[in-house]
Amino acid sequence: MSRRLKHWGWGYEDQQPPYEQVREAALGLRAHLGFGEAEVERPVPLEEVELRPPRLTVPDLLSDITAVDPHARASHALGKAYRDVVRGFRGQFDDPPDAVIRPRDEHELERVLDWACSDDVAVIPYGGGTSVVGGVEPRGLERAVSLDVRALDRVLEVDRASRAVRIQAGATGPGLEDQLREHDLTLRHFPQSFEYSTLGGWIATRAGGHFATLMTHVDDLVESVRALTPGGWWESRRLPGSGAGPSPDRMLIGSEGTLGVITEAWMRVQERPRWKASVGVLFGNFAAGAEAVRALGQSGLWPSNCRLLDEAEGALTMAAPDGKALLVLGFESADHPVDTWLERALELARDHGGEAQERRTNGGGDSVGTWRNAFVQAPYLRDSFVAGGVISDTFETAITWDRWQSFDEVVRERAERAVAEICGQGRVSCRFTHVYPDGPAPYFTVLAPGRRGGEIEQWDAVKAAVSDAVIDAGGTITHHHAVGRDHRPWYDRQRPDPFAEALAGAKRALDPGWNLNPGVLLDAGDRT
Repeated sequence: MSRRLKHWGWGYEDQQPPYEQVREAALGLRAHLGFGEAEVERPVPLEEVELRPPRLTVPDLLSDITAVDPHARASHALGKAYRDVVRGFRGQFDDPPDAVIRPRDEHELERVLDWACSDDVAVIPYGGGTSVVGGVEPRGLERAVSLDVRALDRVLEVDRASRAVRIQAGATGPGLEDQLREHDLTLRHFPQSFEYSTLGGWIATRAGGHFATLMTHVDDLVESVRALTPGGWWESRRLPGSGAGPSPDRMLIGSEGTLGVITEAWMRVQERPRWKASVGVLFGNFAAGAEAVRALGQSGLWPSNCRLLDEAEGALTMAAPDGKALLVLGFESADHPVDTWLERALELARDHGGEAQERRTNGGGDSVGTWRNAFVQAPYLRDSFVAGGVISDTFETAITWDRWQSFDEVVRERAERAVAEICGQGRVSCRFTHVYPDGPAPYFTVLAPGRRGGEIEQWDAVKAAVSDAVIDAGGTITHHHAVGRDHRPWYDRQRPDPFAEALAGAKRALDPGWNLNPGVLLDAGDRT
């Protein structure tokens, strides 16, 4: 029997630890944070979940690729935001898809869209289901199917001369890397959701990946995209670059399944890195570390890792001593040793008061390893947060360097005030996930005590307060988590009105029935 993903939370069913282990972890978190519930909850088992009956009948010609069983529908009903995990944990699936359809090739995909468009059925493209912004949830839709593309998971073609590879959209991070390893190549795109998310999902959401500088987003790796729209196939020409008008690829990148279903893409790949070096650098405070990071971002050294943790984040992950900010700095190359680049980067860090820890090659120092482990385990740990009554949320953004200091002060103050007013107490910490010559991408984490049964309302209120603060202070509502349904109110404030009208016009031309992921990026009211 193949492994099944959990119908709630992160990972596979067989990865869910026994209750006593969850209880021990949750109580450990409570002791570490200073808040949380003494009584650790158990998730509602799937057999006790009640789903509304399907409101549609899938035609016979699609029956062998359709599932309507409770696991299929429940596991495709929600993403992986904190509020999603809470609802799934408690067995609350208010808007499950009426069916899950898994096409095995493009011909079956065409049949699905033909039927859905003719029968007025909403279609939600689904890859790994790791959205944290409500991007895969059939929220408020009367008749909807989840279109799971993970069967389209192969590397189809390798162009060594151009160092590009044609990959199907349903390939997960580990799956495509395993196939590329046979050719000694790598995409080198590692979002935190890497284990379960898919290439098509990365493209549709403009995902941020491994590189903290230079090639930060999947945009930088896309050579061309192929997608099926209700109006027909959309495929751009393979080119290293073009100035021929607005880019068809750029229109699909970030479209979140609203314009077409991405089926494959040509992606720019690299030889696997042979040389790696990383080191942790400690600073007396976050502000000093930020100045060092600005110098690094503007130096042209392009470190692969340049993540700065503030004092609270360093202490929370136990990667840095109390009161110290930590810079996780790393370089890698398939072509040459990277020692010279790292040494110059450390000179810049020392110019701003940085103190390098013991340097390790091909692995990293203690702080680097501790941070990396915390980063990988964070999505799994959140399940224990829910069981232990701890609210956890993140909000990521980007801002230019000239506004960074005032932005940080305003957003922190309003976030901390909201947490105190809504939850009584809590923590707000920050790290830089990506760094540009003109500004950083701050990633804030909120941890606070939850009220049993009221966590979602608390989360919603904190989310609204910090999102207002980010937009009011001039940042973006999302740097790499996409818009989905959860970010819509603030995305509407961020985008220019004429652009919104142009996007609606593109939607009407490509998807006149408004069948593809309605409610994401645009409302049904924009149809006319």
